[in-house]
Amino acid sequence: MKNLKITQRTICLGLYGLLLLILSCAVNPVTGQRELMLLSEAEEIKLGNKTDAQIGQTYGIYDDHKLTNYINDLGQGMAKLSHRPNLPFEFKILDSPVVNAFAVPGGYVYLTRGILSYLNNEAELACVVGHEIGHITARHTAQQYTRVQLSQIGLGLGVIFSDNFRKYAGLAQFGVGMLSLSFSRDNERQADNLGVEYATRAGFVAAHMASFFETLERLHPSADRSGLEGWFSTHPNPPDRIKSVQRKAREWAQKLGATNLRTNPDTYLRKIDGLVFGEDPRQGHVDTNVFYHPGLKFQFPVPDGWKINNTPAQVQMVSKKQDAVILFSIERAKTPEEAANTFVAGAKARVITSGAITVNGLPAQSLISDINTSQGLIRAMSHFIQKDKKISVFHGLTSIALFKKYRPTFQATMSRFKAIADQRKINVKPDRLYIRSTRAAGTVKEALQSLGVPKNNLNEIALLNGKKLTDTIQTNTLLKVVDREK
Repeated sequence: MKNLKITQRTICLGLYGLLLLILSCAVNPVTGQRELMLLSEAEEIKLGNKTDAQIGQTYGIYDDHKLTNYINDLGQGMAKLSHRPNLPFEFKILDSPVVNAFAVPGGYVYLTRGILSYLNNEAELACVVGHEIGHITARHTAQQYTRVQLSQIGLGLGVIFSDNFRKYAGLAQFGVGMLSLSFSRDNERQADNLGVEYATRAGFVAAHMASFFETLERLHPSADRSGLEGWFSTHPNPPDRIKSVQRKAREWAQKLGATNLRTNPDTYLRKIDGLVFGEDPRQGHVDTNVFYHPGLKFQFPVPDGWKINNTPAQVQMVSKKQDAVILFSIERAKTPEEAANTFVAGAKARVITSGAITVNGLPAQSLISDINTSQGLIRAMSHFIQKDKKISVFHGLTSIALFKKYRPTFQATMSRFKAIADQRKINVKPDRLYIRSTRAAGTVKEALQSLGVPKNNLNEIALLNGKKLTDTIQTNTLLKVVDREK
């Protein structure tokens, strides 16, 4: 047997872990069972408040007050019927085309405009909202936080960038990262059951949760260019999910003696008439390997084959081998030199070269620096460019060993930043959902053709309506179509 070496650090970690087990057990509001939990309810709310601000800044909140109020009113009514009615719930719409919904500790629920596009009645909406409320009331989101914290304590896990660098480079913080964490299948099953319960208590036909899951399975949503994950990436599919939901819906309707349960398709569809669908080019779009931002009126090239994630806070471009990244953001500073100095101080970077330059006639500061991370040194090429009283910032990041290889790519993107000259790239319009009424009874295919849907889009639009082309519908049925904003 090998000799065991007990260190002071090992003893401290062991005692700390024991203290967590003794002091951090809490009663689950749904199950009534005690469980390990690092967050009190007050701490949940505090974390939720902090995370909400990060999420709004990183992903953007959809600007439609009427639709937001409608979602929030429905959610607040359901929250009052939940196991934690005293939490300060808030319900918001993320301005993202990805199909998903998210919950954050403390009572924050987010639905993307992407998921709203694929819902087809108030019952489906209530089920999705109830599902996310269930993640909060059963403390699944708080459990995620606990698991992450414990893994960092026990395994000494770190992130590639230091906290300071993440702040000054504009990288997503932990709270925002919670949106990419996956629940367990047991969590999902319990959230399904709670969603069914809350929707039924609110007076909706909860079996429509199963209908929406069928749409999701046909859609197979995945991550989009906003960096958000699709539904099944964060909500893994439990076995026999659809049958289980249908069974639970019958059981809860019987248990509550619920009659005259509502579906309300027309009410919901009229609320989303005009909803932006898909990527919104006004927030930035790529055309032939050039990124254009119509609102801020600038453009720059995207390296060929690099993946791009565009969020309100930052544009991220990742190399094919994922061994280099270019980050673009807008920073507040009076001059490019001031922005560069702030970055160096905040990231604790070691400056290799620095100097004033011009980029297509714009005053700028160029910087090459080394930055310490938990994985070792990385090298950064940075440009700080002044345009329209704003500082546009590029950081090209890779390992020191690969910097020589990627330096020309970094330089090519940063040096070709300039104002948009082509007005067609500025005056772009998004696609929107429009609600139309069928003119005659018949198949979905016939109805969509009569509404002018192109032949190659028929299957996509049928799925958007939660239907198949061979389904039959009646006269005056409301359907969604997609058209470019006029």
